Amino acid sequence: MQGASRASLAQARAALERQLASSGLDAAQIGDELFGVVGMIDTQVALRRALSDPALEGDRKAGLIEAVVGSQVSAATLEILRGVVAARWSRMRDLPDTIETLAVLADLIGADRDGVADDVEDELFRFGRIVEARPALRDALSSHTLPDANKTALVEALLDGKATATTLRLVTQVATRPRGRSPEDALAAYGEIAAQRRDRLVARVTTAIPLSDAEGERLRSALAGIYGHDVHLQIEIDAALVGGVVVQVGDEVLDGSVAGRLADARRRLE
Repeated sequence: MQGASRASLAQARAALERQLASSGLDAAQIGDELFGVVGMIDTQVALRRALSDPALEGDRKAGLIEAVVGSQVSAATLEILRGVVAARWSRMRDLPDTIETLAVLADLIGADRDGVADDVEDELFRFGRIVEARPALRDALSSHTLPDANKTALVEALLDGKATATTLRLVTQVATRPRGRSPEDALAAYGEIAAQRRDRLVARVTTAIPLSDAEGERLRSALAGIYGHDVHLQIEIDAALVGGVVVQVGDEVLDGSVAGRLADARRRLE
């Protein structure tokens, strides 16, 4: 996002955090309701155009969203939506994208209350890697012909009892409402929202063998020193590395694996 949209997103995120932090509101319910509104706006172009029109006064747009969904959502969700649509947006798509971000945030705040926020981040990452590694699963989740009920049942069969309720809801959302993204890209986007909320970087660590708790903490501390920021490790095991680790932070890759060093040696000999 750029310009006005970026500023409006930041304000909306802060407002949601304040509202849910100071109340006993049901964060999961708010998340579900916001996801429902995203689906409505995505499919109704005229509504999306009106709600994101910079020439239309904020109060009129707030009144419009209330007229359309006021009877379908809670008072807390409606208050959030009125603030979001009254803001300024650089592009039409930025409005539903922001509401989706707020829906994810609401679920993550609920996970934080339950003490499972780290679990949700790790589960989203691991499920994304499973999808990448299994083309048949990826095709099923991204199919345009498979009914949503079938996708929901598939996600439940894979995750029920093996992941948090928050992860189950978010993965189901990705499967049934991908919004033009691949399942793994949508899951990565949700993981990035989680990392941004907790003001930390995510390091994707691939290692030949599992790291001990002490080794993981040393690596985390070293990366925090390099980047000057708190770092959360997402660890994947790949025996093909032979030994060592490969660390990816954003677009930067630090390859300390045996396989990487051998490949580098081969290149130097060519």
